[in-house]
Amino acid sequence: MTGRPWTSRRDEDDLVAPVPASAGVARRLIGLIWVVYLLEPLVTAWHRTGTARVSGVGLLVLFVAVYVWHYVASPLPGVSRSGVTTPEGPPWPRAARFALLTALSAGNVLVIGQTATATWVFVAVSAMWTFGGWVPYGIAVGLAVLYEVLAHRVPGWERDNSLSFAIAFAVLAITSGMVAVRRSRDLAEAQRENARLAVEDERNRVARDLHDILGHSLTVIRVKAELAARLVDLDPARAKAEAEEVESLAREALADVRGAVEGFREISLAGEIARARAALSSAGIEADLPRRVDGVAPDLRELYAWTVREGVTNVIRHSGASTCRVTIDDGGLRLADDGRVAPPGPSARAAGHGLRGLAERARSAGAVLTARRLEPRGFEIVVSATDTGSRP
Repeated sequence: MTGRPWTSRRDEDDLVAPVPASAGVARRLIGLIWVVYLLEPLVTAWHRTGTARVSGVGLLVLFVAVYVWHYVASPLPGVSRSGVTTPEGPPWPRAARFALLTALSAGNVLVIGQTATATWVFVAVSAMWTFGGWVPYGIAVGLAVLYEVLAHRVPGWERDNSLSFAIAFAVLAITSGMVAVRRSRDLAEAQRENARLAVEDERNRVARDLHDILGHSLTVIRVKAELAARLVDLDPARAKAEAEEVESLAREALADVRGAVEGFREISLAGEIARARAALSSAGIEADLPRRVDGVAPDLRELYAWTVREGVTNVIRHSGASTCRVTIDDGGLRLADDGRVAPPGPSARAAGHGLRGLAERARSAGAVLTARRLEPRGFEIVVSATDTGSRP
């Protein structure tokens, strides 16, 4: 068997590396580095005199303060699968901060002049985490068009398109960043889902293995214990031997349970056939089992071993059979008994947890398992090496 160590419920979250809170703070602080591009309008305002200097510098400092407040207070947005921005949180606080930021930007342009249009880049960028849909892109286009009109109409303004390119570049850069955020979130969600499925699969494996191990071992222990009890007066020596074998089987079952939980227990086809022969003999059932299994494909040996273990356990426990036959050939494995106790329906035994687990193992190995009642009596399990159904 090739399993992995059992995973606890807490390990489901550990499989996805958590993002430290400091990482989000660091990303926000790095995003504020772009305020250095407002140095040019600050220098322009500083070179003014009197009231123009005070009002220009004051408005620009207030603009930076509101921009930082708006940036820090607004949740970082993402981009939806449709390609539009999706801000989070209530919209009205964001809209109010954006309106104040826009008003301060207009005041800076009126007081400082053309160099203060650099604040328009920050207005366009802040629209990305203020509004949803295509509104931010419309605002960016509107600001670029307005700048081109003013640059050609306002006396003293230089006619260049540098600001338009700056707005376009900033919006594209922010959009790329939001796409990266969206993909990071999707990746984290996929990792959490994969971790959940891995834990669920591991729990199912442990439950299936424990069922198979304990079902077989306890059945054999019960049969041998009953045999030892009957032989106490008739053959004390053999009764003692059977009791010692019960003790040995109990130790082996305990070791198998530990191995199943750890995920490193191995099962061999030859070993299971040998155990099946001994168990059937103890139960008084004639066993017709293969003597050699060298020709079985390596990728099917574990599946066949589990099939022999579960099938023989069911024969001893449920069938009331006198014979049990196992045949293995190129087509697969067939385990049949001549049980005198007819099950109430054609799939009564197949509905058990053990055979459902075998069916899952068969699918994992690329094989198919079928179980059916035989007429006039008996039951068979067939594992086909390829998906061809059972043999007649």
